[in-house]
Amino acid sequence: MTEQRDVVIVGAGFSGLYLLYRLRQEGFDVHLVEAGSGLGGVWNANRYPGARVDSHVPNYEYSIEEVWRDWNWPERFPSGVDLRRYFRHVDEVLGLSADISLDTRVEAATFDESQRRWHISTDTGRQIDTRFFVLCTGFASKPYVPDFPGLAEFGGEWYHTARWPEDEVPLAGRRIGVIGTGASGVQVVQEASKVARELVVFQRSPVTAIAMQQRQLSVEEQAEAKKTYREVFAHRNTPPGSMTDVLRLDIGAFDVTPEERERIYQAAWDKGGFHFWVGTFNDILADEAANLTAYEFWRDKVRPRIDDPAVADFLAPMSPPYPFGTKRPSLEQDYYEAFNQDNVHLVDLRSTPIERFTNAGIETSAASFDLDLVVFATGFDANTGGLTQIDLRDTDGVSLSDRWAGGVSSNLGLSVSKFPNMIIMYGPQSPTAFCNGPTCAEVHGEWIVDLFEHMRDEHLTRIESTPEAEQQWTDHVASVAASSLLSKADSWYMSANIPGKPRQLLNFPATDSYLRHLARRQANGYEGFVFAS
Repeated sequence: MTEQRDVVIVGAGFSGLYLLYRLRQEGFDVHLVEAGSGLGGVWNANRYPGARVDSHVPNYEYSIEEVWRDWNWPERFPSGVDLRRYFRHVDEVLGLSADISLDTRVEAATFDESQRRWHISTDTGRQIDTRFFVLCTGFASKPYVPDFPGLAEFGGEWYHTARWPEDEVPLAGRRIGVIGTGASGVQVVQEASKVARELVVFQRSPVTAIAMQQRQLSVEEQAEAKKTYREVFAHRNTPPGSMTDVLRLDIGAFDVTPEERERIYQAAWDKGGFHFWVGTFNDILADEAANLTAYEFWRDKVRPRIDDPAVADFLAPMSPPYPFGTKRPSLEQDYYEAFNQDNVHLVDLRSTPIERFTNAGIETSAASFDLDLVVFATGFDANTGGLTQIDLRDTDGVSLSDRWAGGVSSNLGLSVSKFPNMIIMYGPQSPTAFCNGPTCAEVHGEWIVDLFEHMRDEHLTRIESTPEAEQQWTDHVASVAASSLLSKADSWYMSANIPGKPRQLLNFPATDSYLRHLARRQANGYEGFVFAS
């Protein structure tokens, strides 16, 4: 028997859970399906050693008072373990599980024009028809594992950080290889270096990891801070918010003296987290000369921490390998000191690439490494992978995967023409990775709730993006990329980490501008969309 719903949501991360909570409040018959075994999206999956969020408290949580009132974090930057505890707390407070089906993967969906409803098929055989279909699959839900020859022959264990077993994987006394030096790679290296017999880090490009400045938080300290949480969250969700107290200065790097520039950089560094990335000068991602000043400050902070000058040249080169901040900086605590240990070795994959896996380990063009465990910290088919792995068909029967084979085109990252009544939250061409996750969940979520209420009040049964609005937004994102240094790096922001994937900016970097776009479209009667009764 096919279920009938007003709204079906796919994905139980911040976005999906917030939308479930709000739509239920407004009286919609809504159900959420989640492929994983628990709530939290990537934080249910991220169980690798050292997994930790890179947004500081209280940025990375809901602004829902009944949730934060009785919740306390043990650290400024919470661990994956604490985030899973947090999502259990959210569920206990809001009672979300009653309308969630776990271990249920959506395999396909088609739109029935005569009924103006989506028909959804799942891997459990469950069939659901719904008026509105909301995809909250996130930008990091499809892990990428490079196609290395011989991987099937490897006699040890290997895991991608996003598919880490729930049971503990021992690190102590083992020979461990880590491929990749993004956020998860940095975190695994920091943990494994302390206990591994041997740790080999395979690096393609150096990460510009910045100071986390982690510290413990007391209940008393948070009780005092909560007196201002209402104001903090209101600011976070309003332009130019999205990172609470992390805001760029309204001056350029050369509008001040060298001494003042150094002072501003040092203050941001001391604050920790993303302050040094997004909390200094307004031209860091637009002007190469200004960008170089940030890189040089970072370089001169890092190199003295590395004993071997040759290793320092690979980890923190004298000249930038790409403009600072155009690849997402990771946050670190003692990452660079790890390479001073005798048991830690760095392999430069630019000069000595991996050629194959063997039964014993990994062979590069220059050496062989016997390994017991290999960790793939190789990232994701970001932004689009979670969507295109579902067989989504437009009104002409063409799959979304085929539609986007030559590049993504969307309206505000929320909607795609010929996919009526389908909304994407936290999707490609919206701020995604440049927006604080809970902020995007709440801002996007409120916009969608208002939209669905508008359609219910006006007895409208169909909404679709116009092709013209979709093209205009896609062109706008491309123009922003062209005027930014972001296009100069081969990053996952630019889809450059996946072989064969069209190179384009899929994360809109101006969150405040994006929020104003949303507000203007709504004020103008949802300009760029067409409705039908």
